[in-house]
Amino acid sequence: MKNEALKVLKVMSEVTSRTDLNGFARMVGLTPTETIEQIQDLLKAGLVRKSGGGYGITEKGKAAIKAFTQVPEEAKFHFYTGIGQPTEFKAGNIQSFYEIAKQVPAESLEFHLYRDDFENWLRSEIQDAVLADEMSKVKNAGLKREDLRREILKALEARYGVEIL
Repeated sequence: MKNEALKVLKVMSEVTSRTDLNGFARMVGLTPTETIEQIQDLLKAGLVRKSGGGYGITEKGKAAIKAFTQVPEEAKFHFYTGIGQPTEFKAGNIQSFYEIAKQVPAESLEFHLYRDDFENWLRSEIQDAVLADEMSKVKNAGLKREDLRREILKALEARYGVEIL
């Protein structure tokens, strides 16, 4: 998702009263024409819907905001393959977590999942108890290696939508 589209979604979620196009465009830092283009793209993607004389964010749009919202630097998830064995990977949001889960060594996924690290990070930093509970279910399945990776990715895709991630 482009930064401009994400900014439009975020501002839409924060605006509490009707706003004209010019005022909204100023809030997002785009021209009115650029703003309309972004809204049209968001409509096509199903992230916003027409609502009366304006637009509203869909559940899919709310998921996109959550997937791309960064946590503070100190709250990023650092991937390890074992105690004292860091990797180069760290995730600051759901989208980066998804991308990293596709490529990090499988032993890193096993290391963190079976220590409840993913559940704890998702619950405390991302504030997504539903996805944390899904990770618990994946853990309880006792999977290893690529089977585990597939289930983690499937849980993320089911929660946030593969097209968003």
